[in-house]
Amino acid sequence: MVQSTRKKKPAEREPKSPLIRQMLVLIDQAYNRKAWHGTNFRGSLMRVSAEQAAWRPASNRHNIWEIVIHVAYYKYVLWRRITGERKGAFPYRADGSWGDWFVRPDLVSDAAWKDDLLLLKEYHEKLRDVIAGLDPSADPKLWAKNEHRVIGAAYHDIYHAGQIQLLKRMYRDRKKK
Repeated sequence: MVQSTRKKKPAEREPKSPLIRQMLVLIDQAYNRKAWHGTNFRGSLMRVSAEQAAWRPASNRHNIWEIVIHVAYYKYVLWRRITGERKGAFPYRADGSWGDWFVRPDLVSDAAWKDDLLLLKEYHEKLRDVIAGLDPSADPKLWAKNEHRVIGAAYHDIYHAGQIQLLKRMYRDRKKK
């Protein structure tokens, strides 16, 4: 089971750079903070059971569980790109046909679902911590690249939150037909 061992860092409390603060606002609103656009990614997962997360609208279509792991993976990838970290690997192997999608679950269980939600949280926190430590004045080209990446990560969360909301409605409505 993945457990978050995150401790608040001084940089997280209030980054000095207004640019960093804005980047943190963007990824926080997209992931787990109140935002004008409606439900954020984490909010879209509230009260989703393991059974619901594993449900597929049709064969060869992604389920909520796979979207969660896909989003966790991209947070991991972005963290690696920003840090330059080369050691370690994402805990799951991708489906052969798609390099960034992971067939989930192996076994439907509440414990496995909770573990994967913790994995998502862990990679979001790691990404947030590395963003909080960025220095916009260090290298303008690198800063521009990282700023672009973080904005993309926020859009990615919001996009998939919408997909999850749609899948939840389809799951709920499937018995009405």
